[in-house]
Amino acid sequence: MPALVACYRLRKLVFRFAILSLCLFTAPLSATDGVQITSRDYVLWYRNFDSPAIRALVELALKKTPEYGDFRIIRSEELSQGRVLRELTDGQSRLVDIANVATSAEREEFLTAIPFPVDGGLLGFRVCVVLPESLPKFADIKNLDDLQASQIWIGQGSHWPDTPVLEANGVPVVTHSRYEILFGMLRNERFDCFARGVSEVLYDLEMEQEPNLVIEPNLLIAYPMPSYLFVGPDDQETAHRLQLGIERALHDGSFSEFLRNYYAHAVKALNLKTRRVIALENPFLSEESRHVGRSTLENLRRRLDLLGR
Repeated sequence: MPALVACYRLRKLVFRFAILSLCLFTAPLSATDGVQITSRDYVLWYRNFDSPAIRALVELALKKTPEYGDFRIIRSEELSQGRVLRELTDGQSRLVDIANVATSAEREEFLTAIPFPVDGGLLGFRVCVVLPESLPKFADIKNLDDLQASQIWIGQGSHWPDTPVLEANGVPVVTHSRYEILFGMLRNERFDCFARGVSEVLYDLEMEQEPNLVIEPNLLIAYPMPSYLFVGPDDQETAHRLQLGIERALHDGSFSEFLRNYYAHAVKALNLKTRRVIALENPFLSEESRHVGRSTLENLRRRLDLLGR
């Protein structure tokens, strides 16, 4: 097993060096280059396909790299997050090609990450979806000690990296493998708070169409949790295309425009600037992602100011 892990690490380092070189030196191909440009279908995890923001980002990255040919984004089967990660790791499966999930050291070890926080780091900023009658339970919580002492249980996916983060910070968690089931568990009072990312919660509630669920108005649970696009460990062409596309979007300003278009409304609607921030540690990140996540957390107010304008 140590030899296998070492092999994965070596391949990851070699791949990242190749990605960096190609990002620096690759220019768009023209018809005169004599390269036959083909078309490809990319199977995007259904949860991401159904999210207007994530689907738009993938489309933006693919459009910025026309030298790879035409493309079509296909909705995957309705697979759980754990199943999606297994299918990507397989390398031979075509049930899914691209998935956007929160990162962890383990995921970066066995998959190929495109290491840009797709939502500017907002996934690690969490608010509570609750039943209205549960709101008084949250009124006196001002810090992590209060949260730990409150006996509030938080609902999360069993395969989500958020779950061990919350547990490592002494916060009790109730889990299920299917995201959709968790809303029913909240309605049945199996837990008190369904912690959802700032970048996703408004869309979640719009899809649920459930008037008896509300967003707790005062707390913001924050921890370093970058959300990346992932592809299979050997799908270097897709990884390079996505990374190069996002690099170009960063350079020409269209990535900033994407953030404003899809996330500025949430920052304003959730009144993030006025919330009490409860900061948690995330001990499960790689060194690279720990730096990205901590920078995001440290610059929380500045990011909220920029998106809230």
